[in-house]
Amino acid sequence: MFTLPNLPYAYEALEPTMSAKTLHHHHDKHHAKYVDTLNTLMKDKPDLASATLEEVIAAAREPKNPKLFNNSAQAWNHGFFWECMTSSGGKPEGELAEAINAAFGDLEGLKAALVTEGVGHFASGWAWLVSEGGQLKVISTHDAETVADKDGVTAILVADVWEHAYYLDYQQDREGFLKGWFDKIVNWDFAAKQFEASKAGGKGGYRYPSPLQQAA
Repeated sequence: MFTLPNLPYAYEALEPTMSAKTLHHHHDKHHAKYVDTLNTLMKDKPDLASATLEEVIAAAREPKNPKLFNNSAQAWNHGFFWECMTSSGGKPEGELAEAINAAFGDLEGLKAALVTEGVGHFASGWAWLVSEGGQLKVISTHDAETVADKDGVTAILVADVWEHAYYLDYQQDREGFLKGWFDKIVNWDFAAKQFEASKAGGKGGYRYPSPLQQAA
């Protein structure tokens, strides 16, 4: 059984960029619902009882099991999203900063690319900074689509652009949300760890807690 991971900070830690009310609503209700539904669906999948969430996502994608895929992918995307934020601020440094400059010109160039991608994404989805083939790219995915099981692609950062991620604080102002998110609460230390992990291949350092880890 998968569990809902605790936030890596207090609910009020990201204010005023993201309110405690939004985090309670988003984490305690939306993310929790995906995890609860996933566990219900897993009861009919004894062959996946000891699988990691990344393995569940891949297994659900291949035989076209959309309900299992949507809930497992959304559980993963949200778990990753929480790690992408911090109250301590900061800027990218070292090799990550160099890679950002090479791909986007500078940090403002990355911000412009990510905000443009997120604002331009129609309806619900996710705006990602990923590493693919050693190069940083900004992409978006629709609905529950994820990069968790994509060969050769490592998630570095993600911004949730479903309305429930920002509506209580920003109403329809997705652009304002994304700009504030990027300027104030991005966890660049986490992004740097993901970038470092990407150089070794695979899917990067982040893994959603597996049932075996959670039982230990």
